[in-house]
Amino acid sequence: MPRKLSYAAGVISLLLVAGCSGTGAGGGTSWRALPQAQPASGSGSAYISHVVVIIQENRSFENFFAGYPGANAPLSGCAMPNGGIARARVRHHSSGSGCPPGDLSIPLQKIPLGGPELQHDWHSSIISYHGGKMDGFSRVGIPGKYEAYAYVDPKDIAPYRDMAEQYVLADEMFPTQFGGSFTAHLTAVAGNDAISQTPSRSEVDFPNGAYDDCDSPPGTRSSFLTSNREEHFYQGPFPCFDQFNTIAQVLDDAGISWKYYATKLVHGGVWEPFEAMKYTRYGPDWNSNIIAPQTTVLSDAANGNLASVDWVSPSKPDSDHPDDGNHGPSWVGSVVNAIGESSYWPTTAIVVIWDDWGGFYDNAPPPQLDYRGLGIRVPCLIISPYAKQDYVSHVPYEFASILKFIEGVYGLGTIGPPSQGYTDTRATSLDDAFDFNQQPRKFQPIPTTYPLAHFLHEPPNDEPVDTE
Repeated sequence: MPRKLSYAAGVISLLLVAGCSGTGAGGGTSWRALPQAQPASGSGSAYISHVVVIIQENRSFENFFAGYPGANAPLSGCAMPNGGIARARVRHHSSGSGCPPGDLSIPLQKIPLGGPELQHDWHSSIISYHGGKMDGFSRVGIPGKYEAYAYVDPKDIAPYRDMAEQYVLADEMFPTQFGGSFTAHLTAVAGNDAISQTPSRSEVDFPNGAYDDCDSPPGTRSSFLTSNREEHFYQGPFPCFDQFNTIAQVLDDAGISWKYYATKLVHGGVWEPFEAMKYTRYGPDWNSNIIAPQTTVLSDAANGNLASVDWVSPSKPDSDHPDDGNHGPSWVGSVVNAIGESSYWPTTAIVVIWDDWGGFYDNAPPPQLDYRGLGIRVPCLIISPYAKQDYVSHVPYEFASILKFIEGVYGLGTIGPPSQGYTDTRATSLDDAFDFNQQPRKFQPIPTTYPLAHFLHEPPNDEPVDTE
């Protein structure tokens, strides 16, 4: 079957957002309003009654899908000249390469899934972004080695490639904010991490305590970002937030069931953002909706115990985090297979995202919609009996696009107003990924290296999670 391509309809208008400084806040990149795509036919609310969001770790789109047919993912990247240049690995200068003047064009090296652990906090993301030039990745890692300019051997992530070929690969998914895992997980469930509007302040990077949540030691302080993109380290509030709401309140108010599958109930860290929310940590949801260990999702799918909306986070060995083994693709494949082979499949949409770019190269300048970002592009897979087949969606999405889709499926209101930092109103829903005019497709199991039984019997893992 020929690979089908989607294109965002209409002209993308320029959007100038007040509050961003001219230095390091967008540079030469035009800021875009995101177009509202529509599904091929019908409404998701008539066909979808279960949404599952699987969140993995630390990969840019190009690190997993460079060279993928039909995707915006070239096999070379632009680099600022760096001391100690490895000349043998430089293909040519910027002439004809599409790189900014004076840049080098670096072939992406093929690496195993383990790969290097690269810096991926707020500061390094801004350096890599370089005002929209996307050539500052040469400043990440060992000078002259261009460690960020790498893509994972497709054989190592075959389950993800299989999912893309059977269903939908979205090549314009951007996190809400530049930076790493802490704020990524907050915004994945809240579409927001603003702790103040006057003056404008949002969470950034990590708190300074042993944990990142309401169970942190007394005196733990978070860090915050101001509208001029200045970081204030460990001067923010204790990381038990009531400054912004999450989708949990919206679902609860509507009587829609939800669960969050995490490695453990207490001290789940960055991969369990509801532990950092006062509403959930100290409310009735805590002992019923937070499910540990995360592998319970496999038996819950088989036994008919999923909620209407489910989030699934990994253990560290299963997370795709660099230098943490090769179990991640099989873990995600096993979750997808467990749902696909269950009674839930005919009415389910599964969305797989990676929380941040992990320091790896990506060529797509993220639209700058406010002082927080959007951040550097990550992969996104959309799997459903109604998902288009072998389809690359080029519609610009952000993390709140998933929240917008959930709101649309269940007929919910928004989490909060844009004036308070919420992004689900502006976000484009995932509708372009679906064709509700097609007959729902029978599930075809995703081949994995490690079987589902491996994860059902996986021992608990208490290794520290990501610290960037």
